[in-house]
Amino acid sequence: MARTPTALLSPADQARRRGLRRMKSVALGALVALAVVFAVAFVLQEQVPWLAYVRAAAEGGMVGALADWFAVTALFRHPLGLPIPHTAIIPTRKDEIGRTLGEFVETNFLSEEVVRAKLTQTSVARRAGEWLVQPANAARVVDEASTMASGVLRALGDDEMQDVLERLAREHLVGPDWAPSLGGWLERVVDARAHEGAVDLAVDSAAGWLAGNRTAFEGLVSRRLPSWVPGVAQRLVDDTVYSEAVKFVAAVQADPAHPARRAIDGYLARLADRLQHDPGTGGRFEDAKSAVFDSPRVRELAGQAWGAAKTGLLAALADPESALRRRAQDAVADLGGRLATDEALQARADARIADAAGHLVERYRHDLASIIVDTVERWDAAETTEKIELMVGRDLQYIRLNGTVVGALAGLAIFAVAQLLPTL
Repeated sequence: MARTPTALLSPADQARRRGLRRMKSVALGALVALAVVFAVAFVLQEQVPWLAYVRAAAEGGMVGALADWFAVTALFRHPLGLPIPHTAIIPTRKDEIGRTLGEFVETNFLSEEVVRAKLTQTSVARRAGEWLVQPANAARVVDEASTMASGVLRALGDDEMQDVLERLAREHLVGPDWAPSLGGWLERVVDARAHEGAVDLAVDSAAGWLAGNRTAFEGLVSRRLPSWVPGVAQRLVDDTVYSEAVKFVAAVQADPAHPARRAIDGYLARLADRLQHDPGTGGRFEDAKSAVFDSPRVRELAGQAWGAAKTGLLAALADPESALRRRAQDAVADLGGRLATDEALQARADARIADAAGHLVERYRHDLASIIVDTVERWDAAETTEKIELMVGRDLQYIRLNGTVVGALAGLAIFAVAQLLPTL
């Protein structure tokens, strides 16, 4: 199996590779040492009887070392390059291992119960509040949000956005009939006499205009009189018209039950009724509404409004000292303070977070687990084997050492028992 060049490995993997090589050398050195001891003891056991026990221990240690070497090596490759069945398990069963790992994670970790229990113990809302209440963290949140919002605004083309706004306006403003709803609203306004303030404002405005625009009545009527009418009579007519207008407006101001006010009440009541029940009135109103929205000037104004709003927002988002960002930062810090101290709010927030997380996990658990499966399937078998060996291979070499020691002890114990049995 080809090895990844050291230059392509991360510093951590390079350290793991050095540790693995060192442990392999130690395990191999233990096997070689036992082989030397075995050879010496085997040759001299006739002259030195107790060396038979040493030989037995060395023999058992070699058997244990070789057996564990075979078992460890079989995980990652074919021992000695021989295609022995059920060896090179990881490279040959990589995809199956990935599927098994995905199923394990999905079953034991991506469950609604596990996620809810973990979130309940974590106190997410309180910790988030304690983090957000720090001015530096609140500023960081606003900075990130501003960057994202600026990116979204720049990605939105003006023409495309204008088309979207126009479609939304047609769907939610032009499409629905306004007349019945507007008529019902106007009827409630009239019944509650809430319109009287607007009437008072209009009358007061008219009185103020008359008081400051006396000259506007000069010639208003007199210029339409025959030329033979004396000038004095013409001025008298203009003065009379002005005086009557002032008196009329003053009378409307002073009398809450003035006939003009009652006429306005009646007109508004009739208009409200017709908007709700008269198809002709409703149709004319809808035609007027459509004509307004279809006007090129209105679309032009909407485009200009979007352009101005976009420019202003981008400028405000880019300036750390803008009022928008300062208020956003204050709002984030205030929210953090409430989350950190308000236990009732913490409970509600934690419950909603747990509900949302549980729903997402329950609905998408298989999709999340499939990330593991798909990722492992895309991995190269040789590279995957090497990565896994670098992660756990050093510990597996300890198994070889343990096998050497256990084998030696077992060989010694078996030989000792075999020597004792004839004497019993």
